Amino acid sequence: QVQLVESGGGLVQAGGSLRLSCAASGRSFSNYVMGWFRQAPGKEREFVGGISWSAGTTSYVDSVKGRFTCSRDNAKSTVYLQMNSLKPEDTAVYYCAARPVWGSFSNGYWGQGTQVTVSS
Repeated sequence: QVQLVESGGGLVQAGGSLRLSCAASGRSFSNYVMGWFRQAPGKEREFVGGISWSAGTTSYVDSVKGRFTCSRDNAKSTVYLQMNSLKPEDTAVYYCAARPVWGSFSNGYWGQGTQVTVSS
């Protein structure tokens, strides 16, 4: 059974940092791309950043470039989202997701989400 389990969310003041973790299990993810998404109240879910498991190639939405960093630890089957210089508009539920390199996140695997709240 494939599982993606996020952790590391919480309450932080603006300008602070958090590191989210996503522990993946149940299959090999070597041919997968891991993504981080977020959904704020009343808004659609949006892509935040992603990393290819094999090559470590990353991509980010413009609003987080220079502040957020995706990384992975192959030995621990865990991907991370380091979030620095957090802003109140970063407040959302953050989700980890996985898709095959040839597929889409909509047909991939998803975690349960972790709440991130940034106070002003």
